[in-house]
Amino acid sequence: EQSEGMLALLRIGATLCLFAVVFGAFGAHALKKHFTKEQLETWEIGVKYQMYHGLAMLFCAFLSSQGVTSASSAGWAFFLGTLIFSGSLYLLLLLDKRWLGAITPIGGTILIIGWGIIVYASFSESSKLVKLH
Repeated sequence: EQSEGMLALLRIGATLCLFAVVFGAFGAHALKKHFTKEQLETWEIGVKYQMYHGLAMLFCAFLSSQGVTSASSAGWAFFLGTLIFSGSLYLLLLLDKRWLGAITPIGGTILIIGWGIIVYASFSESSKLVKLH
């Protein structure tokens, strides 16, 4: 069961990273002609946070494989937070729905919770982390 969760984090994290590259290229090429500089910067923020947290999910998969049990919770927080944070930015721009900007901070809060879980794990599961070096 633990290995299935670790594999899910690995697969989803890698997929988030893959699509961050695709969305980055899409923004740099296809959207460049249709969006203002400010809108492109907003798109890039979504892409950056998607990449950062896709990589964080890979890190959580590794920690989970080493028996750090709370890493799985952090990984799922990163996934949900990324969907809401980056997803709301993408949809805000593509659909021109400004109200979606009100949802973005919810995703950001979930991402912060994910990092908080990692900080907590660094104290509560430190004996497992010390064995990693």
